[in-house]
Order: sequence, then structure tokens, then C-alpha cells
Amino acid sequence: MGRGGSNNGGCGGQSNSEIVAVEDSSSPYFLHNGDHPGLTLVSNPLNGANYHTWRRAMLMALTAKNKVGFVDGTISRPMSTDLIFDLSDCFSQGNGPRIFQIKKQLSALNQGSLDVNSYFTKLQVVWDELREFQPVPVCHCGGLRIWTDYQHREYVLQFLMGLNDSYAQIRGQILMMDPVPIINKVFSSVLQEERHRNVSASSNSNT
Repeated sequence: MGRGGSNNGGCGGQSNSEIVAVEDSSSPYFLHNGDHPGLTLVSNPLNGANYHTWRRAMLMALTAKNKVGFVDGTISRPMSTDLIFDLSDCFSQGNGPRIFQIKKQLSALNQGSLDVNSYFTKLQVVWDELREFQPVPVCHCGGLRIWTDYQHREYVLQFLMGLNDSYAQIRGQILMMDPVPIINKVFSSVLQEERHRNVSASSNSNT
């Protein structure tokens, strides 16, 4: 079934078993024509309050596509690093223009009239797309941890810079922390501040 035939020919010299793994329609590694990074698996995005409903819908969608194993960790990485680089050499095209567009979009993204959750979700979409173009350092030393910490700090700074000025106080408090918390904790803190304000505004309007 693999395009490589009975020998190890083809792009990068990958073996038949490696090709079949991604071309067998019953394999979890198989990608249908409709599978792409922008595919919407569930109609209602996660907003915190709908976690259980969202989780059930997401698991059903992943199960239908035979992809749950990638989420729960039961499926291991199918290909060697060499094969990944071979495929990259064969199929990748210049990504410079797209990376430029993504970074330009990221620099212009701010909260504006959005609530905190919607603003953070939009940021995550752009971050996820940009991450697809970033090289992943492979090492067995402390360098990977340093790189990861740097990435988290960049996410935090980008998120805080785009917040409305009404969040200047909590933004300053977060920036004074050493070390700076990871992005999920920062988002949680700002979201809690927004909810506190909404409750206060509702209480004031009822008095």
C-alpha cells in the first residue's frame, strides 16, 4: 500500500512499514483529506464552565477519527527523527511569509472589546499556529528547560501587553513576581479579577 514499493525507495529512503503506518486508513496515523490544523472538532469551544460537556464531545470526535491515543499518551511517536527530517526536506516549502503574517497578527492582537477568555483563546490559536513553524530543540541537558521557560515568559508578556489598561494593576503585580508564573496561572489570575469585577458591578447595579 505504501508508495515506496517493495524496496526502500522514495523520499528519504523510508521503509515500507513507516509509509504504511501513515497510509493505512485504519491506522491512527492516517490523515483523511479533511484533516487539517484548522479543523473544528467540537462546535462549542472550551470556556471553563462547560468543561465536562466539552470533554465528552471532544472525546467522541477524537474517537471517531481514531485519534484518542495521541491525547491520552497510549500511542507513541511512529517515526524516527531522521524520517521526519527526510519528509521535511521533501514536502516543506518556504515558511517565511507565513511566519511574518502570524507574527504581525500577534503583535496587533489586543483585548479591545473582548472578555478575557475570548482574548486568551484568540491568542492561543495564533500561538499554536506559530509553534508549528518553530524548531524544537532536542537535547538531554538543561537547555530544553531554559528554552521552555523562555517560551512561557514570552506568552505571559504577550498576553499582558494586549490586556486593556483597566487591568494595569494586576498586570503590574504579575510582572513583579519572580519567577513570572506560567501563562495558565496568569490567565487564571486575570480571569478571576474579571469575574470579581463583574460580580461587583452586578451588586452595585442592584442597589
